Amino acid sequence: MDEITAPYAVAELTEAVPLRIKLSTNVAAKTDLGRVRENNEDKFEFYIPESEELLARRGHVYLVCDGMGGHSAGQIASELATKTFIEVYLHHPAIDPKVAALAAAQAAHRFVLDVGRAVAQRRGMGTTLSALLLIQDRAWVVQVGDSRVYRLRGEVFEQITTDQTWVEDVVAKGVMDRETAEQHQYRHVILQAIGGENELLPDIYELDLAVGDTFLLCSDGLTNHLSNGQIHETLAQNGLSEACWQLVNSALAGGGSDNCTVLAVNVRAMDLVD
Repeated sequence: MDEITAPYAVAELTEAVPLRIKLSTNVAAKTDLGRVRENNEDKFEFYIPESEELLARRGHVYLVCDGMGGHSAGQIASELATKTFIEVYLHHPAIDPKVAALAAAQAAHRFVLDVGRAVAQRRGMGTTLSALLLIQDRAWVVQVGDSRVYRLRGEVFEQITTDQTWVEDVVAKGVMDRETAEQHQYRHVILQAIGGENELLPDIYELDLAVGDTFLLCSDGLTNHLSNGQIHETLAQNGLSEACWQLVNSALAGGGSDNCTVLAVNVRAMDLVD
C-alpha cells in the first residue's frame, strides 16, 4: 500500500485508456441520526459509470462525508462536497486518477469554503471526505479528516486511512502516548476538513485490488463506539447488508453519540475484457 500526499501537477487527457478489466461489485449502506443529534450531517454516495470509456479512466466511485457546522450547515457541507467531488472527478481531463481525485477534493473544498463565507448562518461549516475509487485492477483512497476506510481481504482486516486529527499527529511525533492523547481536551480536533481555512492536503493511497476484497467506509459515529476488532468481526461474519445494519445498531447501543454512516463494497468479479 503506497501513500501519496498532494499536490500533483495537472496533466491533460491526451489518449484513450483501454478497459482491460470490468469490475462487478455488491454495495450496501446504512445511516442513522444517532441518539443525540436532531439532523443527519453524514452523507454517502456512489456512482458506477455505464460507459466503458469512463469505467476505464475513472472506475467506480464511493464516498462518505461527515459534515460539521451545526444546525443544517454540516448537512449542506457534506451534500455539496459529495456532489462536487464526483462531478469534478468524473469529468477532469487528466488520465492519472490521482490528479483527478486531488482536483475533485480541492474543488469541493473551495466550493464549501466559498458558500460558508458567503452565508452567515453557514460560516465555518465543513466536512470530512473519504473516497474509494475502484479502477480496473487498482484502488485509490482519498482521505480528508477522520472518517475511515477499511479493507477486509480473506482473514486480514486493515485500516487503510490514518485519521487527520490532533491525536494522530501528537502520537506520530512522539509528543504523547495514545492513551494520554485520547483523554486530552483536543482529542476530537481534526486537522483537515473540506471547507476548512487551512490549505487542503488530502492523503491519497493506492492499493492493488483482488476478487473478494471488501471495503468499508464509515463516519466517526461508528468508530467512536466500536473498536477495529468489533468492526472486523461483524464484517467478516455477515453479508454486506446485514453487516451494515449490525454495525450501526451496535453504535446506537453503545451510545449513539453522533450520526453514524457505513458504506460497504465487495469486489464480486474482475472480468477480463476481450
